[in-house]
Amino acid sequence: MSADNASAGGGAELPDRDEILSLLEDGIREAHRKVQEGRVYDAENEKVRIKWIRALAYAANVHRQLQNDRDLEELSERLEALEEDPDAP
Repeated sequence: MSADNASAGGGAELPDRDEILSLLEDGIREAHRKVQEGRVYDAENEKVRIKWIRALAYAANVHRQLQNDRDLEELSERLEALEEDPDAP
């Protein structure tokens, strides 16, 4: 974990991108399970299901954005390496 991931308070470190992606994947699986297996007996339960669907959609979107950020960083690093050594494969 890099130094810029350290929290300002108490020296606690924030999770890095891979840890966040893993947490999001766990949350996505749980939200998906709740959406599929949740029982609807009344309107209140349906409201809860809708909230789980929203949580699932939000987590999936954040996961996608983090994956895209990682892909862009990797491409940028590859481009820099090619620019430094144009004879490299």
